[in-house]
Amino acid sequence: MPTPDKTKNTTGPTGIADGGIHLRFVVDGAPVATVDAYKAALQGKGWEVTTIASSGGGGGGGATYTATHGDAFSVIDGGGYENSTFISLCAWGSKPVEPNCNRDG
Repeated sequence: MPTPDKTKNTTGPTGIADGGIHLRFVVDGAPVATVDAYKAALQGKGWEVTTIASSGGGGGGGATYTATHGDAFSVIDGGGYENSTFISLCAWGSKPVEPNCNRDG
């Protein structure tokens, strides 16, 4: 998984259920543009990305995606306000039964 452009801080990876990892990124950039750019970066690395939800307006916004690359599976949740965006990324070697990517854990 690529690191988002303009990342100011990264936390993780930490282990999660089903052998997955969890990473958190703090990015210097507007949320809609940042998550759109990250989606494009994933696609550029050969990931097939599906938008689960997206929103934007009033200086804030974000999106939740799932992504696959071969058997690998990931959930990406990003959003924020003005010039701060937070991206939570969970990845597994194969899709788990419950692909939960809790922002806090």
